[in-house]
Amino acid sequence: MPTEMQHQAMGYDRAATMFSPDGHLLQVEYAEKTVRLGSASIALACKDGVVIVADKRVRDSLIAPESAHKIFEIDEHIIMSAAGILSDARMLVDEGQMTAQQHRVTYDSPIEPLSIIKHIADKKQMFTQYGGARPFGVAVMIAGVSKGKGHVYTSDVTGNFFAYKANAIGEHDEKIKEELRKDFKEEMSMDEGASFALSIFKKVQEKNFEVDRFEIARVPLATGKLERVSDEDVKKLAK
Repeated sequence: MPTEMQHQAMGYDRAATMFSPDGHLLQVEYAEKTVRLGSASIALACKDGVVIVADKRVRDSLIAPESAHKIFEIDEHIIMSAAGILSDARMLVDEGQMTAQQHRVTYDSPIEPLSIIKHIADKKQMFTQYGGARPFGVAVMIAGVSKGKGHVYTSDVTGNFFAYKANAIGEHDEKIKEELRKDFKEEMSMDEGASFALSIFKKVQEKNFEVDRFEIARVPLATGKLERVSDEDVKKLAK
């Protein structure tokens, strides 16, 4: 019997806080598999700002397009995307927004993107440590600007987080990262980065690629304020 099945039979996956004999938290690993079922997003730190390109994966024509966002505003200079269970992500978005606003009220200044990802990662880690609740089934990616520089951070379901020049989460994330490692250049502009990300999606998704499914948001260094790219401009960038 395979090791994973043995652990299931012995009940090591019945609680998020129970280690298996070989040192795994099985509920956390199941949550990581959920993330890879979610639609993908790519974030890039470019020379003139940060940009996120996200696959909304909305196929129902009855859904109002303006209600189906995959990129969320944390503060005017910080955006976030997620992969996995988006209802879980919504709770983390609320946490991030509240933290950002409390910082503005207390210190009269915008919060650092690093502080936001730390707060969200702490929340996610807590749900791998205490009983009575399951881990968050979502990975989050934050992009923001601070002190004249763009920042990209990613946190997995365990509460780990790292800074990146460019990164991807969700479906086909490893294939996308391979393309980013090969061809991403830090001197790209935001428009070049968005076109590059869409070309990766086109290559990875092949016949399933539909430009109408994609959403792009960016934060330029010049203004430090969120800009959502219109559907018409998304189509231009995809050419």
